[in-house]
Amino acid sequence: MSEMAKAPTSLEVMPMRRRCGWRILAVGCAVSLLSACAAAPEAPPESTSPAPTASRVASANAAAPSPTLPTPTPREEPPAVATDPVAIAAQVAIAERAVRDQGLTGATLVWMGHLQQRAYRALAARPEWHDAFLAAVPAELRPVATANLDATADLRATVVPGPDLPNAWRIVAPAPMDDLARYYREAEADFGVPWAYLAAIHLVETRMGRIRGTSVAGAQGPMQFMPGTWAAYGEGDVNSDRDAIRAAARYLRANGAPANMANALFRYNNSQRYVRAVTAYAEVMRAEPDAYRGYYNWQVYYLTTKGDILLPVGYGS
Repeated sequence: MSEMAKAPTSLEVMPMRRRCGWRILAVGCAVSLLSACAAAPEAPPESTSPAPTASRVASANAAAPSPTLPTPTPREEPPAVATDPVAIAAQVAIAERAVRDQGLTGATLVWMGHLQQRAYRALAARPEWHDAFLAAVPAELRPVATANLDATADLRATVVPGPDLPNAWRIVAPAPMDDLARYYREAEADFGVPWAYLAAIHLVETRMGRIRGTSVAGAQGPMQFMPGTWAAYGEGDVNSDRDAIRAAARYLRANGAPANMANALFRYNNSQRYVRAVTAYAEVMRAEPDAYRGYYNWQVYYLTTKGDILLPVGYGS
């Protein structure tokens, strides 16, 4: 087993640019039409869906028209998730379209990304809802929804929930979205590893740098390097987003990327579920770079025997 392989933790861890008044439509529709649900933390079965490809995901490029609401509704924090798969499908459609709208920024974009994440987590906890949810998702969004749901379920299945929250973690605000995007693309230019795969690893490992602390296996930094691997591939500061992203690109290239991304990812973390999840998120972003705006706003959740616990910025400080 490569030293890069790490024990799992409890972190699980198509241009749709219609100008439809998202600050009214997206927020109001998501909050007023759908109610909150409490999702039980059940481990899903092994995914049988093939890994999505950029061409499959790109079929989500044409967004269906959305209803318009007359007035905005105050946002609920955290975003409430509906209690049945059909209603969650409506929430997912709103969120997936919203995060791709470059006219949507600030707190509303953050809220929509969080809603997107919470919806998929609720579904992953209820695998019996899988088929009904996908049947209710608009056809042009189904490849994206399938990729995100299956990736979330794969990562959840690697977790053995415990009763306690992590006491060695601090949760911090991530580096600015545009800065991280620049680091990924610079690393792609220098090492040939697709930027979307670097972003997907960053997302899965530490929610794009939100988690500070050493893992139970001894991995460190925003891309979770074991000390020996960092000594071989790292330059600079293991806790620097830019330095860690570049080290990850070096490591992946040394293990077959970009020609054999599956092998490179497996060497990064010896789990086929991990490989499938990172590939799913990456291929969504390769097909639609604006999908990165949603993933950037996913928060840190820790799965315990009592269910999902949100660890907000400031936790552990």
